[in-house]
Amino acid sequence: MIFVPLPWVVALLLAILLGRMVRRVDDRPADRRFVALIAVYAVLSVVIGLRWGYGIEAVLPLQSVLAALLPPLAWLCFTGLTAAGRQRLWPHALPAGLVLVLIVLWPGPIDVVIITTYLAYGLALTRLALAGPDALRLAPLDEAPLIHRTVQVTAAALLASAFLDLAIRLDLQWWGGSRAALLVGLANVPILLLLGIAAAAAGQKEAPAEEPAPPVMPPPDGKDLEIVRQIDTLMRTRHVFREPDLNLNRLARKAGIPARRISAAINRLRDRNVSQYVNDYRIGEACRLLAGTDLPVTAVMLEVGFQTKSNFNREFRRVTGTSPMAWRAGKGGPAQTEASAEASAGTGPG
Repeated sequence: MIFVPLPWVVALLLAILLGRMVRRVDDRPADRRFVALIAVYAVLSVVIGLRWGYGIEAVLPLQSVLAALLPPLAWLCFTGLTAAGRQRLWPHALPAGLVLVLIVLWPGPIDVVIITTYLAYGLALTRLALAGPDALRLAPLDEAPLIHRTVQVTAAALLASAFLDLAIRLDLQWWGGSRAALLVGLANVPILLLLGIAAAAAGQKEAPAEEPAPPVMPPPDGKDLEIVRQIDTLMRTRHVFREPDLNLNRLARKAGIPARRISAAINRLRDRNVSQYVNDYRIGEACRLLAGTDLPVTAVMLEVGFQTKSNFNREFRRVTGTSPMAWRAGKGGPAQTEASAEASAGTGPG
């Protein structure tokens, strides 16, 4: 009977995720960065299966290089959405390059380099996650909450992997590796699958169940009020919320106001992040179209700027407390919130 290591099962699942991303039914291209990230996850799972399932130690150099490559690649995927400017790639290739040199000259410290890499990038992604969804300025505003959630998951998984790699190293050193295979199977391999699922979610941009709360901000001032008034005017007169690829940077360019100022003003005055603020307008317009036209729900979704049904349904329920079909059937009914009522009347939220 052929033995199939658990890491190969994970690799198969990752390959399925990768195929779903590449062959999308909505004709929207998958994010190439996340496609590459999942591909590396899958290859690493295959290599781990060869090493721990069949005891083929010849693959150890490849496993070490791939392991050192993953955290920087994950970092580059997410920071590419922060508008932090064009990043130099070569510093992030240093961990993998150092591992390659150590393989030839001095293999002893390789595990230390890999563990340190996971810790450093895990902490860096944790810092990015703490900045909130508005830090992802280049992410479409209806998808920023999901991508923010995947940053959190990836940061936690990288940190967990660092500690597990440390446990495996200690086991190999002190007990001859008697528990290493178990640690790989029960911990490291599921972490790879979790990372792959997170990357697939960010790459194909499906929505999470709920929206993260905005960060706690200092009290608003007069400038905040003027900024929000300008953005409100932009929403009501030019209907920029209908643009499906609207993100914080594009909104800032249209308003002529720095993105950070817009984010801070909306956080302080409206007690929500920019994604929630824009989606309030979208849902208000959706309510008007559902009540006043015979357009199909999918057509309404696209008309107001949403790109996926999951995002539309989630935000519609957040604002109105019910689904689009139920809202249309009752023309709003008792579930209609003040925000959607104002927007349906053409005034917009706030």
